[in-house]
Order: sequence, then structure tokens, then C-alpha cells
Amino acid sequence: MYLYIKALHIIFVVTWFAGLFYMPRLMVYNAEAGAQPEPARDILRNQYNIMMKRLWFGITWPSAVLTLILGLSAWYQLGVFPDWLKIKLLFVIGLFFYHGSLHVIAKQQWKGNFKYSGQQLRIWNEVATIFLVAIVMLVVVKENMSVVWGLLGLILFVVLLMSAIKIYKLVRMKK
Repeated sequence: MYLYIKALHIIFVVTWFAGLFYMPRLMVYNAEAGAQPEPARDILRNQYNIMMKRLWFGITWPSAVLTLILGLSAWYQLGVFPDWLKIKLLFVIGLFFYHGSLHVIAKQQWKGNFKYSGQQLRIWNEVATIFLVAIVMLVVVKENMSVVWGLLGLILFVVLLMSAIKIYKLVRMKK
């Protein structure tokens, strides 16, 4: 039974991350639609709001809940609490806080309150990638990874990711 629960857990992790990756992109497009003239602005924002609500409540939230339930079930069946799993759970808790922050931003946008620019949302979009890399590395490498090298690798990854965002912004501005 453990392997079936683990497989389902992984499937819902994938669908949850699909939502976590796409939702901020829709938020970027929704925020940037404000630069469009009427009636295009209203048409775009209405469409993005529909897409965001369907993605968020139809895929992302259910996947997050099922990921949590199945992950806790797999952990219970595993019957142990190794160090790598403790660290992974800290990242998962952080991921749920990130999920919650997206929910807050989405609710603001649905009400027509756009507090963040497209560029700020592009940067925020990459937070899910950082969590994904950290969690997958912990699950696959487990105790074979030193904490120091793991953190250094994660910091290097973040620096590279932020550099890529900055380069992409420069390329977009030239066009």
C-alpha cells in the first residue's frame, strides 16, 4: 500500500506545482493588462480572472490538499522520521506559506487591486522553482548530501536564477 500512496503523492505534487508555476504567470499577464487601452483591458482582465479561478480552485488547491494528505499517509506508513525528511518538511511548510501568499495576491487581483508589477510577480514566480529544487534534491539524495553543500548549492541556484531574470528583463526592454 505504501508504494501506491507514494505514487499518488508524487502525482499530486506534480499537479500542485503545475498550478504554482502557472498561477503567477497569469498574475503577471493580469497585472500587465492594465497597460492596455479600454475595452481590451477589461476583456483581458476578465478572461485572466476566469482562468486564475479555475486553475486555483480546480487544480492547485485540491492538489495541495491531496499532496498533504498522501504525504502524511506515506510518512505514517514509513514509520520513521529521518533527518532528511525533517528538513524536507520545513521546505514543504515554506511552500504552503508561498501557496498562501499566491492566494492573497490572487484575491487582491480578483478585486481589482494590483499591488505588484509584472516584474515583481515574475520574480515571485521563481520561488516555487527554488522550493522544487530543494525538495527534490532532499528526497533523491537524502543523507548523502551535506547540509553545507546543499545550502551552498541552493544559494548558487538562487543567484543564477535571479541573474537569468535580470538578463531576461534587459532583453525584453531592448525589444
